[in-house]
Amino acid sequence: MAHARTLDVVSGWMEHAGMAVHLDPIGNLLGRYEGAEPGAPALLIGSHIDSVHDAGRYDGPLGVMLGIETVQALHNAGRRLPFAVEVIGFGDEEGSRFPQSMLCSRALVQGVDPAALDLTDSRGVTLAQALEDFGLDSKRASTAKRAPGEVFAYLEAHIEQGPVLEAEELPLGVVTAIAAQLRIKATYRGVAGHAGTTPMRLRKDSLAAAAEAVLAVERICREAGGDMVGTVGRILPSTGAFNVIVGATEIGIDLRAGDRAFRNATAETVKAALAKIAADRGLEVEVVQMQDLAGCPCDPKLSGLLAEAVATTGQGDFRMLSGAGHDAMVLGPLCPVSMLFIRCAEGISHNSAESVDPGDCGAAVAAMSAFVDKLAETYRK
Repeated sequence: MAHARTLDVVSGWMEHAGMAVHLDPIGNLLGRYEGAEPGAPALLIGSHIDSVHDAGRYDGPLGVMLGIETVQALHNAGRRLPFAVEVIGFGDEEGSRFPQSMLCSRALVQGVDPAALDLTDSRGVTLAQALEDFGLDSKRASTAKRAPGEVFAYLEAHIEQGPVLEAEELPLGVVTAIAAQLRIKATYRGVAGHAGTTPMRLRKDSLAAAAEAVLAVERICREAGGDMVGTVGRILPSTGAFNVIVGATEIGIDLRAGDRAFRNATAETVKAALAKIAADRGLEVEVVQMQDLAGCPCDPKLSGLLAEAVATTGQGDFRMLSGAGHDAMVLGPLCPVSMLFIRCAEGISHNSAESVDPGDCGAAVAAMSAFVDKLAETYRK
């Protein structure tokens, strides 16, 4: 199994960096570099090891590698800090196998809902069975939850997955917040008919309504301004023949902004537009909310220290919103979080063409090491 082989390799790198390594009950890979006093609270550094299908090499794994390099520098210098440093490779962030994103990072905060163990993959294998097949006890999955005080801060380094840093000609950016995400499904229902015999004035074409809805989402989100973005990434017509008027069409809408209230207000405008399109065309529309992620502001103090650390590399202070979701956004209830973005070529991600400059990775390690030093200076002061 490729995932198991990956864990074996990454475990070896963690051990070489002086960490004690284990898999937690939900399958997260954890390496702990003990502090000056054993059992001290930990700074958690990490990202996810899994990826989407046909993905690149950097989305997720880069953050784990940079965390290991940061600890390796401490180990090489024989340094122990007033806190422990743990590097984590989360087992499932993308939701590529089981239909629940950030499953393994969520487990650190709230354990694992027993109902989640019944989730099935495309082959019908349950999450519980997958854990057992991996050598883990599914009955202990909920014990992956971390106790209050065990972790006092979280740092995640990640490729930007967008073109902003490249446009700014900067290698690094400090993330201010992770956008609140809302996914809704809208299904237009009209009347299927023959393409040649139904006059245009008498048609109830669901696909035409959906097409108008796609443009409405784009227009509304542009007019909203700020950091509001809206995407229709899926269109599913009930038929696909050249000579059939489509009776039903489903579209998937993704709405994101840094502020949840702003996003929700824009979503209400979108829903009103969807309903008006249906009414104007004599169709029915059903709108169903599929996912609501509240987003997560990054901790101002940690972000300030991270910006100071980035400055030690010779770069100015550049802060930005993360439009993509990350494990950091679900860890907020556990501890304060911070994120560092690394420039990626043309903003390409979720694609085998992902590319990162090695020099930018070196700058990221330098910034992360400086961040750890600054955190040690301010720890419990």
